[in-house]
Amino acid sequence: MKETKYSICGMCAVRCPVAVHLENDKPVWIEGNSHDGGMGRSLCAKGGAAFAQRLDRQRPTAPLLRRGQRGEGEWREVSWDEAFDYITTRLNAIIAEHGGRSIMFSDRGGPFADLRQAFVKALGSPNYHNHDCTCGRNVHHASKSVYGLGRKDFAYDYENARHIVLFGRNITESLKVKEVKSFLKGIKNGARVTYIDPRASVTAGKASRYWQIKPGTDYALLLGIAHCLVANNYYDLDFVDRYVNGMAEFKAFLEPYTPQWAAGETGIAAEEIETFCRELNEDRPKVIIHPGWMLARYRDSFHASRMIHIINALMGSIEQPGGLFYPKGPKDAGKSGLKSLAALVPAVNEDRADGCGSRYPQWDKGAGMLQTAYEAIDTGVPYPVKAYFIHRHNPFIALPDTKEQRRILDKLDLIVAVDVNFSETAWFADVILPESTFIERASILRTEKGLKPGFGRRQQCVKPLNNTKAGWEIYIELAKRMGKGEYFPFNSIEDIWQYQLQDTGLSVTDFDAKGFVKLSDKPLWLDRDKLKFGTDSGKIELVNAKWEAMGIASLPPYEPPLAPPEGSFRLLFGRNGYQAHGQHQNNPILADLLDVNKLWINTAAAKRLGIKNGDQVLVKNGDEEGRIAAYVTDLIHPEAVFMLHGFGTDVPAKKRSVGKGLADQLYMQGKLKE
Repeated sequence: MKETKYSICGMCAVRCPVAVHLENDKPVWIEGNSHDGGMGRSLCAKGGAAFAQRLDRQRPTAPLLRRGQRGEGEWREVSWDEAFDYITTRLNAIIAEHGGRSIMFSDRGGPFADLRQAFVKALGSPNYHNHDCTCGRNVHHASKSVYGLGRKDFAYDYENARHIVLFGRNITESLKVKEVKSFLKGIKNGARVTYIDPRASVTAGKASRYWQIKPGTDYALLLGIAHCLVANNYYDLDFVDRYVNGMAEFKAFLEPYTPQWAAGETGIAAEEIETFCRELNEDRPKVIIHPGWMLARYRDSFHASRMIHIINALMGSIEQPGGLFYPKGPKDAGKSGLKSLAALVPAVNEDRADGCGSRYPQWDKGAGMLQTAYEAIDTGVPYPVKAYFIHRHNPFIALPDTKEQRRILDKLDLIVAVDVNFSETAWFADVILPESTFIERASILRTEKGLKPGFGRRQQCVKPLNNTKAGWEIYIELAKRMGKGEYFPFNSIEDIWQYQLQDTGLSVTDFDAKGFVKLSDKPLWLDRDKLKFGTDSGKIELVNAKWEAMGIASLPPYEPPLAPPEGSFRLLFGRNGYQAHGQHQNNPILADLLDVNKLWINTAAAKRLGIKNGDQVLVKNGDEEGRIAAYVTDLIHPEAVFMLHGFGTDVPAKKRSVGKGLADQLYMQGKLKE
């Protein structure tokens, strides 16, 4: 019997809609969900490797309890009952002594986090984090300071753009399938692409202009661009007059930052900057300047991101076809949204251990700040943190200073990892609870925001091959065993779906035909004469008095980065289409496609050091050192070297990938607390 089930991919954080084809209840083919016009049947290599992940035995296949020292890899396979009993006994003791606030949780975030947030709340803790705290916080908070809206409150209409500007946003490799297809359609439709990066990525190969910028000078380039745009009135005067506060101060601030000055800092010729600005003026308002995912990890990257947001405002590209738009939700379509699971649980009236919203009022509570949460674990200030749940999150490779992280986390009384794979952080845990692969598990319904908002469903396509469980099963069972069952009156995923859909007028069967339900047949655009922003003034704030009062300057002067010492380089890292976040290195298919990373080094720099292409070179920083093959190329700035992120695992169970390549985060010593 042949059957097709529509679901949502779980191989990375993008979570694309997919179709899984079955024959006699066995999965035989996976592709994009063709009912989704932006997706079509396309799927990236990671999604295509989903079946291999399911069949892989080099991952946790049953609950495991640690029996040696943390990180030694001595495990005892146990039943789910024994694992749950162990966790609840330890949690009850911790809560009895330190209260529910002593529990911390981090996950991948995203549309399925509502249940996990409910679980953390039910235990009496405010300390929920997700991986965005180690990724996009600079960009997010920069957006908040300009618009009063966060990073995810904007999306991008690449297909209809006339000019797309990318500061290291390597769209074609760091990979959202629908985004890539929209981007390529934009190019086909005639959009100019300006790509700015010390390294020429695949996306640079698609660009009409590539600038190999000096590392750490993005802010300088943006100041030079802003000066040129403002000085020549290359911006939307009507939009700025209506919606922007602080132009007088902005103009005065920009006065010394000419394109000629920027050329000296960045290595990009003033004439090229001026030509680029004239093009922006020709192409506006159908201009997208992407603020990046993290942009860069420099002290001024917040302000560089802020300047990108400001220039987008100058272009008048907000809520504009071919520009930026607010992702619309059910309310924008005149519909009710999904009911929240976290709303079933009483609020927790405790300050967060990481200080978000209290000691650091400028930081959003949503994703938290994991590095300051580590400080709380280490010092017990503002209160002790004693237990940590880690759901498919891997801070040991997402943050620098892995050794320091291990030292701090070893102070905890309990570490529980819920994961599909053996992550480096899971290997350090006390308990590993194996989550089923995404084709073996259902999840709560998700809201899909965009120009045509709707809801999506991940359904279970096949039975688990191993002794694993879906995340919703794990947390509801733990909550019930902790005496919190009243907040989780569900016995099946269908019960949860029906609860979520209560106010929508929809039923579970409405998802059967396509895997999703759209709430609008046409794109929803806001009236550009009635735009609202989340600042105190309701306008775009070039100078934000509220943030200034919190000690965050709106327009700080530029400070050039220190040049690397002779013989040293700035380490850049990134991803490609086969690998992301370290979770794919051991996949049987993906490991064959790319089994090791290499060190990109500039041709001239390599010649000075006597390095030839393919040589094994010694990389050192502090007390960390290792060898890696050199890739000698002109496609990287002489001050920088580059390696793909996520390699060099030290988890022996990952036999295909252990010890292959180097782990970039190990060479960022002393950066955890910066």
